[in-house]
Amino acid sequence: MAEAGSVTRADYVIVGAGSAGCVLAARLSEDGAARVALLEAGPKDSSLLVRMPAGAGRLIPTKNPQNWGFWTEPQAHCDNRRMFWPRGKGWGGSSSINGMIYIRGHARDYDQWRQMGLAGWGYRDVLPYFRRAETFEAGADPWHGGEGPLHVSRPSSHNPLYKAFVQAGAAAGHPVTRDFNGHQQEGFGPYQLTIKDGERWSASFAYLRPAIGRPNLTVISQAYATRILIEKGRAVGVEYAGGPGKPAQRIYADKEVLLAAGAVQSPQLLQLSGVGDPALLAKFGIAVNAPLSEVGRNLQDHLDVCIINECTKPITAYSAQAGINQIKTGLNYMFRKQGPGRQNFLESGAFLKTRPELDRPDAQLHLVAAIMIDHGNTQMKQDGFTIHACQLRPESLGTIMLKSADPFAEPAIDPNYLAADLDRRTMRDLVKLSRDVASQKPLDFLRGAEIRPGKDVKTDAEIDAWIRQTSETIYHPVGACRMGADERAVVDETLRVRGVEGLRVVDASVMPTLVGGNTNAPTIMIAEKAADMILGRKAMAPEDALIAEDGERAA
Repeated sequence: MAEAGSVTRADYVIVGAGSAGCVLAARLSEDGAARVALLEAGPKDSSLLVRMPAGAGRLIPTKNPQNWGFWTEPQAHCDNRRMFWPRGKGWGGSSSINGMIYIRGHARDYDQWRQMGLAGWGYRDVLPYFRRAETFEAGADPWHGGEGPLHVSRPSSHNPLYKAFVQAGAAAGHPVTRDFNGHQQEGFGPYQLTIKDGERWSASFAYLRPAIGRPNLTVISQAYATRILIEKGRAVGVEYAGGPGKPAQRIYADKEVLLAAGAVQSPQLLQLSGVGDPALLAKFGIAVNAPLSEVGRNLQDHLDVCIINECTKPITAYSAQAGINQIKTGLNYMFRKQGPGRQNFLESGAFLKTRPELDRPDAQLHLVAAIMIDHGNTQMKQDGFTIHACQLRPESLGTIMLKSADPFAEPAIDPNYLAADLDRRTMRDLVKLSRDVASQKPLDFLRGAEIRPGKDVKTDAEIDAWIRQTSETIYHPVGACRMGADERAVVDETLRVRGVEGLRVVDASVMPTLVGGNTNAPTIMIAEKAADMILGRKAMAPEDALIAEDGERAA
């Protein structure tokens, strides 16, 4: 790897060492032919809290060196609350602070993209890239890879809460599935995890770190991209600085600039670079390089509520980390990689339909062996368990727009949660569904009193009010640099920015619609597929035989 300050030119300049950026850096530098430079605003991922799966509980709740810690604009339909938005900062991006759940989404999510005119993005087309990325610890099969950089494991703890939750789902009349990423997504079952030998297996550990020794790859940390350099309609490089008040530096791209700054900062950086709505850019005195009014629009996210019960046995994160146990847990993990530190406390869940006529699940549950209030900031000194319940396909659309021409200022993030009537109805149904599951007999030996919403929240009006007061993001924003076949879309099906040559966006912001599940695995898939496009390689062959005749999901 070249010295950080020694490179001023490269074939490819990648902005952002998050999930997508790590994939691009590794794949584009793989054969040694191309010079690749990777810019990242945050630090190297050397913190113990990053490596230790249980550390996510410390990294997510607050702004810190690994977390941008954004805040939304006041949400009109959520009692005008500003909501905290954790986003990963540093090597691995959000894959270095997330809950380590490996979920791809439903097959129909990608077929919907194809039906929107996005050739090459149907489920048959993307499955080979999911498999190329993955090494599944149970072995390769028609749905899973066995030789990829990203290690995917099965749950390892023996906490009875996870099994009881799945049994409670079955008792409530819901299906059960063994593999959310296999033939059947719908139902209750175990989550697969990006954990290897008790360590978080982020995109950095999977892709970037193995590539660090390559002489054709340069990684520049603490490099805040301030704008893309565009000359005569072509992206020629990136301007960056070490922080506010630090001198600007430039690095030039002989082939392409690849924007992988993430769901929030990719649209922001485009706007700062004169790619966006001309009226918005004029407001901040930014010259227009490409009049793309859709930049920053089409923002979608999974809104979440937490149904919380006391746990009658000391088997949750509280007892594992209370008092001196916290020190014991840390030492046991540091020296032996054993104990609660190697757990994410989130090993089972569900994908469900809130209405029987739906063609795929519209709801996801995460069972957390802990009390989670306000992202974990509100501490309760007792054992409990939380059912995170989120709507998978919201109709409410939001925006990410500049508030200032200062590249170090946060943009205006407005998810516009609960603007659509369907979203309000679905969230209400999810509260009822989750309560029903929590009340089932298999959980009797572990379930104590309901802490949230609490016994006084009963009617639809009371449930709706509680949702407005307490709902939060579950960390899956996408869409503000929408991929589309229409001319208004920000990027085309090859992820090229319309109106600017030599510039692509490769991250979650290009998703035209939210997928049905956690978004890290799909983001890695997008970058795997993009790497072939960028290098001019033939796309991997579609895997047609894996889709069942009735259209049921095959991975």
